Amino acid sequence: IMSEIAMQPQGIVLLCGVTGSGKSTTIASMLDYVNERKNVHILTIEDPIEYIFEDKKATINQREIGIDCLDFKTALRALVRENPDVVLVGEMRDQETFEAALHAAETGHLVFGTIHASSTTQTFSRIYGLFEQEEIEQVRRILAYQMRAFVYQKLLPTLHEDIPRIPAVEILINNGVVRNYIMEEREGDLREVIQSIEARQVGMKDFNDALVELVEQEYIHMRTAQESSPNVDELMMKLKKLG
Repeated sequence: IMSEIAMQPQGIVLLCGVTGSGKSTTIASMLDYVNERKNVHILTIEDPIEYIFEDKKATINQREIGIDCLDFKTALRALVRENPDVVLVGEMRDQETFEAALHAAETGHLVFGTIHASSTTQTFSRIYGLFEQEEIEQVRRILAYQMRAFVYQKLLPTLHEDIPRIPAVEILINNGVVRNYIMEEREGDLREVIQSIEARQVGMKDFNDALVELVEQEYIHMRTAQESSPNVDELMMKLKKLG
């Protein structure tokens, strides 16, 4: 499903998680996936540059804050002149950066970014927290139509010597149901949507389900799953069903 998300024509894709959860590595993999398959112009704005890309099918320009440009806001304003198709904004730290990223998504670009959040649904409150109260409704409306996917990721220690850590993920993909929940200010209830059968069929994934799969496939210890779960009782019920 991550490959499908990476190949979207436009919109905004956010990787959520704490520092050191592999967000930049996942985005780099997604960008390289696009690089191998599409004849597009990719522009990255980073602080600092973490992965150096080589042009394959795509043309890639990388800009480092403080060296190639003054700050995220200035770089994002200038990106229109470079006519990119895909844009990576390192980290969404403030209102101006996020505003510029939303504008880029609205004007037909595919925008990748990272944000500190502890779940896909908490990402909404983190975004709204960047804005003044009177601006939130407009941001909500833009997100409802421009969001493509929010992916929460956490790296966990494994039971395998040759695999130090493995990602557990939660994936929220925008569709008609998700859009309605956002417009109705019910972002906190989106976990119910993620857990539905219909959501799984289009590639959404609940974090507890990801933990259950990793335990079942013997990648992680049950104790690791319990320590990482947002709802341990629910996790244990799902594990019991597996026997």
